[in-house]
Amino acid sequence: MKPILEIAKTLGLDPRHVEPYGHHKGKVRLEALADHPPRGRLVLVSAITPTPAGEGKTTTSVGLVQGLAKNGVHAAAALREPSLGPYLGLKGGGTGGGRSQVVPADDINLHFNGDIHAVTSAHNLLAAMLDNHLHHGNALGLDSRRVLWRRVLDMNDRALRDIVIGLGGRSEGIPRETGFDISAASEVMAILCLADGIADLKARLARIVVGFRADGTTVHAGDLRAVGAMAALLKDAVKPNLVQTVEGVPAVVHGGPFANIAHGTNSITATRLALGYADCVVTEAGFAFELGAEKFFDINCRYGGFAPSLTVLVATLRALKMHGGAPLAKVNEPDPAAVARGLANLEKHVENIRKFEQRCVVAINHFPTDTPEEIAIVQRHCDVLGLQAVVAKPFSEGGDGCRELAEVVWAEARRREPAFKPLYDWNDPIEKKIATIASEMYGAEAVDYAPRARRDKAQLEKLGFGNLPVCIAKTQQSLSDNPALLGRPKDFLVTVREIQLSAGAGFIVPITGEIMRMPGLPTTPLAERFDLTDAGEIEVREG
Repeated sequence: MKPILEIAKTLGLDPRHVEPYGHHKGKVRLEALADHPPRGRLVLVSAITPTPAGEGKTTTSVGLVQGLAKNGVHAAAALREPSLGPYLGLKGGGTGGGRSQVVPADDINLHFNGDIHAVTSAHNLLAAMLDNHLHHGNALGLDSRRVLWRRVLDMNDRALRDIVIGLGGRSEGIPRETGFDISAASEVMAILCLADGIADLKARLARIVVGFRADGTTVHAGDLRAVGAMAALLKDAVKPNLVQTVEGVPAVVHGGPFANIAHGTNSITATRLALGYADCVVTEAGFAFELGAEKFFDINCRYGGFAPSLTVLVATLRALKMHGGAPLAKVNEPDPAAVARGLANLEKHVENIRKFEQRCVVAINHFPTDTPEEIAIVQRHCDVLGLQAVVAKPFSEGGDGCRELAEVVWAEARRREPAFKPLYDWNDPIEKKIATIASEMYGAEAVDYAPRARRDKAQLEKLGFGNLPVCIAKTQQSLSDNPALLGRPKDFLVTVREIQLSAGAGFIVPITGEIMRMPGLPTTPLAERFDLTDAGEIEVREG
């Protein structure tokens, strides 16, 4: 790894704007954005519906930015921070893999510069001040049965989803039901990622709705006088993090919301910073296109005031085989027929991309078990769709394995000015916005509302929140809200069981199917394979 100030110089940053965190990491002061307004071309990386292990969006994103650099393009990556929950649970780290990683990987995957800890602390401070207010007389008249603000933890812990607090007598607080979400789903995380500077951060924190009074009026974080302390805890977290890829290409890594339960993109600040200093910026949206990318366009881009010039859709043969009916245990075995059947999933995502009037390139993320016959099936189908499908080898070959993809992407990105067509109008009724996403993105026949969701919808519209964009929480394992429906399901209903409000972030969250905002650990979590050597190095044993 190169010293972080050398990476800053590569990007064009003034050393005065970089605060080193050791030798290989740094924070970038917000003043750096004022010197360089956004000018570069933005490329969004998304994917088809993934296998449980993911399809390598981050690996491909890093490989692509390295390929661009090798082709002589002044490029940078703008990526999300990993969460400890998936890292120690099932999915593993969020820094890419093989010869296409952001580094130092262990530091980024564990505690990275304290950002998620700061989000967790700010969120839980508000929860503590809320319960303290209830205990000391409740001058605001907050109904303890209608408190919305839960606590968060950056860990997968199903036992904390629903809990009772305040037990033990009068001195221990007001007993009530609550629970924990994972920190990536915190509204404070969303606010951090969507805020335009410190003043906007504080204004958004103040707008957080923590609960209702008996008459139905809202109580906000600003009413509890928590905003100043919350902002103080986020003092360093608001600054984007500067690191590098294994090939020394600058990477701005900042913010970590999940796309299945939150909006799933890195911070607006990080994207603007990278666009101000690089000619081409590669970013990614979590999970498949109908989740993270839809939210990227309809929430992130519209609040951030930028647009991509091109979308790259990552596909793997193993995911196509899964969607074509092959058992997960056999997706690494040759099966051309299953690949052909699974192309319906890829085709739906291409249709979705075109609904935003985006140009698209398909990146076939190569695995050693892929056969030439299977690759040819995908490329011929993409030819029929009018797309270029390029084989990329980011894991095994790094930037060299992505030079062809980089050449195609850069040529396409320069062909048109950044632009997109929003999927819906923010001023549409809530029900219409949800129906548009469900039908256009997922392919649903209709949307069904549980009684609680109908009450939530009516209340939000009555309180004046009906014109906010929609951030649907849905399983990442299917285009539908049922993880068992693979491929391109049809004639299905999307069930909305409740609708939550994120007034500070500036969106509402319809929760569909059985999705949880606090994941659980698998039978054998990856944490069992971690160790710290006598030399102080983190070691992860092979499974």
